[in-house]
Amino acid sequence: QVQLVESGGGLVQAGGSLRLSCAPSGIIFSINAMGWYRQTPRKQRELVATITTGGSTNYADSVKGRFTISRDNAKNTVNLQMNSLKPEDTAVYYCNIRNGYATDYWGKGTLVTVSS
Repeated sequence: QVQLVESGGGLVQAGGSLRLSCAPSGIIFSINAMGWYRQTPRKQRELVATITTGGSTNYADSVKGRFTISRDNAKNTVNLQMNSLKPEDTAVYYCNIRNGYATDYWGKGTLVTVSS
């Protein structure tokens, strides 16, 4: 079973930046979309940003203008550059890859904590 490995989470002050990265442990065929989601104890998992193979992106309204998603199709990696972080961005961030057969792969999550 292919695993997604996330890195880059941590503690940062409000206004700071973090960069999350995600790579699969093996080969995933026919990758379609890649993305990041986040979850807090009080909220269901929510979409943060997605990017298709063609480079089309989609962002949650709450992160538009602050976060940038990118991908390396050759390496099948996806990154999330997070700038101007706010305390409300505090969450566990999960990497997701969906292939052309509608199979979802998830990482175990990486914790991002933004202090005020």
